[in-house]
Amino acid sequence: MPSPFPSLHRMGEAALLVAFADHLSMPVNAAVLAFRAAVDAADLPGVEETATSLKSVLLRFNPDLVDHVTLEGQIQALLAERDWISGEMPHNRRLWRIPAVFGGDHGPQLEEAAALAGMGADAAIAAICATRLRVMTIGFAPGLPYLGQLPEGFDIPRKTELNPAVPKGGLGLAIRQMVMFPVETQTGWRWIGQAAFDGFRQDATVPFALNAGDEILYRAVSVMEFEDSVAGLATGQDAMAEVLP
Repeated sequence: MPSPFPSLHRMGEAALLVAFADHLSMPVNAAVLAFRAAVDAADLPGVEETATSLKSVLLRFNPDLVDHVTLEGQIQALLAERDWISGEMPHNRRLWRIPAVFGGDHGPQLEEAAALAGMGADAAIAAICATRLRVMTIGFAPGLPYLGQLPEGFDIPRKTELNPAVPKGGLGLAIRQMVMFPVETQTGWRWIGQAAFDGFRQDATVPFALNAGDEILYRAVSVMEFEDSVAGLATGQDAMAEVLP
């Protein structure tokens, strides 16, 4: 039976959703990122904005300039150009190397999360820091990245109750993903650490530091080094980033 994906869905009078799967995988997310880049490059008449989720691309368009039928035909033609699931990621992505402290007061649920993943805290930290985590999408809060995927052992559920206040830079873990909070936030994700990173600068020309498709490598540091890194953010120093090929 042929796959029903990619599939098109009308979202009201002025939006179109292109879904690539009904479950998350890294190839599906890569297809989403690559297809959005292709839509942006095509500069389709009437399309005013594109955005991605983990598994889909949303196109917002001006219905006075293009209708659903015309746009759907253009999108179908673009989808037919290649196998997006097996395609390359878009260019100009960046790899960020970010210092983070794990456990203790900066990540009080690390041991709980590690135990659910079937390992000790040190092994969990090592596995997390060895994984290049992709920014799969930005959402929920300004500049908040959904990062993945971690090894299968980290496929653990969210908590049933909320953490009332995870601080800026706090690292949450669940369902083989991590989130890095740009501001103090309540959450059901297990709070395992805190990163020295400013992901949302409201007054900056580009407020969001990260883009979907970027990658992150966390580097485990001591509390003292973490505090030094946070102090460096205030003086304009930032996590190191390099452009990926």
